[in-house]
Amino acid sequence: MPGPPASDWLEHDICSSVELPECAARGFECGTGDWPFRGFVLRRGGRVFAYANICPHRRHMLDMVPDHFLVHDGQFIRCASHGALFVPETGETVAGPCIGKRLLALPVTERDGRILVCAPDSLQDVIDGV
Repeated sequence: MPGPPASDWLEHDICSSVELPECAARGFECGTGDWPFRGFVLRRGGRVFAYANICPHRRHMLDMVPDHFLVHDGQFIRCASHGALFVPETGETVAGPCIGKRLLALPVTERDGRILVCAPDSLQDVIDGV
């Protein structure tokens, strides 16, 4: 897995806090062009978590239907391609073909009623490390 965020990662305003209720997830894109960075935020236990929208198994996007990341009443993040399950609080794989790997976590802050994520502007900035 890659180390800490590169110094050129930017803080992106994703949504308002009220747009992310408990046990919900929301995808986002940063950047432009052919390879924008895609991630998602989720709220669980009153906390907000953010991850790159990349399965560590085959590097597919996790959601085939926009914003459908969570299953079992928000207990797990699921990769729609191969069914891998991940712990929402840690990104750790608990079932599926990529046991021992985890999702790429992103720094996230909830400030002044907004959810802010530190992320790159291009998928190419992180894809080789996942």
